[in-house]
Amino acid sequence: MQRDPARDVMEKAYAHWAPVYDMLCGPVFLNGRRAAAKAAHKVGGRILEIGVGTGLSFDDYDASTEITGIDISEPMIARARERVARGRYPYVKDLRVMDAGDLAYPDAHFDCVVGQFVITLVDNPERVLSECARVVRPGGQIILVNHLYSERGLAAAVERLLAQKARKLGLRPEFPFARLADWASAHGGAELIERRKVKPFGVYTLVRFRRADVQSVTASAAA
Repeated sequence: MQRDPARDVMEKAYAHWAPVYDMLCGPVFLNGRRAAAKAAHKVGGRILEIGVGTGLSFDDYDASTEITGIDISEPMIARARERVARGRYPYVKDLRVMDAGDLAYPDAHFDCVVGQFVITLVDNPERVLSECARVVRPGGQIILVNHLYSERGLAAAVERLLAQKARKLGLRPEFPFARLADWASAHGGAELIERRKVKPFGVYTLVRFRRADVQSVTASAAA
């Protein structure tokens, strides 16, 4: 498995993507995006979107939620701010350029953290997931949607073959689910509650973790 992507490579790639992202990637990611937003909507309350990009997901929420979005790409956030400035999304409260591995929010601040097509692209996924768990309240959720590595068969071979070229485009097809599961096991404060393929084609996988409450973590540690 290749090393995690360098931050500067991803920033450069998405600076190039920003002007055409909505047109090219909007339709491609539509089903995965809506699946993640629907799951987050069920949690409700304060929602943090890491890697919010140009704000394509804003249409998938409503006034029952309060959305904060971050992204490492200034051009992407600029596009998201333009979208909010049109006045259609009063429930989007804040948009910032920020590293998801170093979140400038207090502990237990959000009800839910959503990462759409982003966790495979950061330079330290485990650190990002731990930061997400830190800022989610006990009982809150971390919701991810992504293409995950097929791990075996022809699809896995093709993904390995394309991996290096895909990295330069801001993509990473060879990221395995096992890294997410191993993080949850090592962290001890996050429980995997769902893993399913997104219909209709199953190209993307939705993964949900629930943040354990303090009492549960303490009891588990004592045992």
